[in-house]
Amino acid sequence: MAIEIERKFLVTSDDWRREARSSERLLQGYVANTERCSVRLRVAGEQAWLSLKSMQPGTTRLEFEYPVPAQDAVEILDQLCDGTRIDKRRHLVEAGAHCFEVDEFLGDNAGLVVAEVELGSADEAFVRPPWLGVEVTHEARYYNVMLARKPFSTWAPAARAAAQQGRDEPAIPGGSP
Repeated sequence: MAIEIERKFLVTSDDWRREARSSERLLQGYVANTERCSVRLRVAGEQAWLSLKSMQPGTTRLEFEYPVPAQDAVEILDQLCDGTRIDKRRHLVEAGAHCFEVDEFLGDNAGLVVAEVELGSADEAFVRPPWLGVEVTHEARYYNVMLARKPFSTWAPAARAAAQQGRDEPAIPGGSP
């Protein structure tokens, strides 16, 4: 069993770009989603993985990853995935003893930038870079599986503008973010 402990944040500026040590393009799609888990396929260059991730919101979730032949992965993305394909550029940015994964979304989610940090425990301290905005770990609409269902481009203009400034505007109950 693998447990993933991560916290997710919006960003307030592009200042992280100066500190990025590497970046790669990721394509991913969702083969299945239930109330209990999502089944995701991710392709990065010539490598691909199938991931099963528990759906409970919060900092700690179960995650299992398995390698898949890249050629098979592309066909699965094209033929079997539901919703919008997630297309993003992931940048690695070190801050103190941790490395943030800054995801710059493209395609239907263009304009959204989210930073994640993986931790050893839910209460582990970490350096908070000045470009880090509000925490959205508990906001399901920022999860990739939700962005595949309801892309950033379909959000209300005020919600998009707030997210792009590193703020989170509360979702309207029963409405769209």
